[in-house]
Amino acid sequence: MNRIMSDKKAIGVFLLPGTAVYLFVVMIPVVWSVVYSLFEGAPGIRFQFRGLGGYLQLFSDRQFLSSLVITLKYCVTVSAFQMILGLSLAFLFTYGITRFRTLARTITFLPVVLPIVAVGQLFSKIYDIAPTYGLVNSLLELFGLEEYICAWIGLPQTALPALCVQDVWMTMGFYAIILYAGLVDVPANLVEAGRIDGAHGLTLARYITLPLMRPVIGTALIYSLSSTLKVFSSVLALTAGGPAKSTYTLSLYMYDTAFNFNKYGYGSVIGVFIMAECVVIVAVVNRIVNRKEQA
Repeated sequence: MNRIMSDKKAIGVFLLPGTAVYLFVVMIPVVWSVVYSLFEGAPGIRFQFRGLGGYLQLFSDRQFLSSLVITLKYCVTVSAFQMILGLSLAFLFTYGITRFRTLARTITFLPVVLPIVAVGQLFSKIYDIAPTYGLVNSLLELFGLEEYICAWIGLPQTALPALCVQDVWMTMGFYAIILYAGLVDVPANLVEAGRIDGAHGLTLARYITLPLMRPVIGTALIYSLSSTLKVFSSVLALTAGGPAKSTYTLSLYMYDTAFNFNKYGYGSVIGVFIMAECVVIVAVVNRIVNRKEQA
């Protein structure tokens, strides 16, 4: 095996299939999107070169700015809770649960593998107000809090928080498992040394465990931020961008612009902007993590 892996030609042969798939599935569509963003209209239908005009239009487009603000609110809220709850569950799996630990991890991870449409239907029933109360409104009625009963996904002021709750519930198990894998990789002798020196609880986590988990936390944070910036299917399943476009994210706006309004050029501009957001986020988080590691 060592002889094969030292042969550059053999390495090239091994890498060729994956590289070819990545090239045709990822890179070519990205290049097409960038090229389309320099045009307006749809291919074959008034498809004219526009240059950078589409990018200049973005910041005078009220719907784009509104969708950008909604996406950023969603991104910050969901990512924060994914990381906080994921870390909390990881510590619970490691130090809090001694029996049935595998069962607890399995139950926590179960929502991750559920179909998004099924989760959307489930939460639409949980938030239901008519013809009968869903789980949330039923609990409010049970505890005498009738004044808080409302159509949670039918009101602009509550639809986005309701969507965030759904997506945190659906994804926190994924981040819990990732962070748990990083937590169990922390050398036990360092943790024990910290305990001998008098560090316990939050002090132990702050000064020993979390610094050693920084690369794993950085990876999880990158994945969380990039996925929330691109959120599409869960929004479509629960609210479809409503009510009154209060959950109308950038991905939904991109989809409608390109495929419902036949403005492939401007839709590609929005898509390139989303991609640029993700690239910037990855670069910033990587820089922060690497700087702290070097320090």
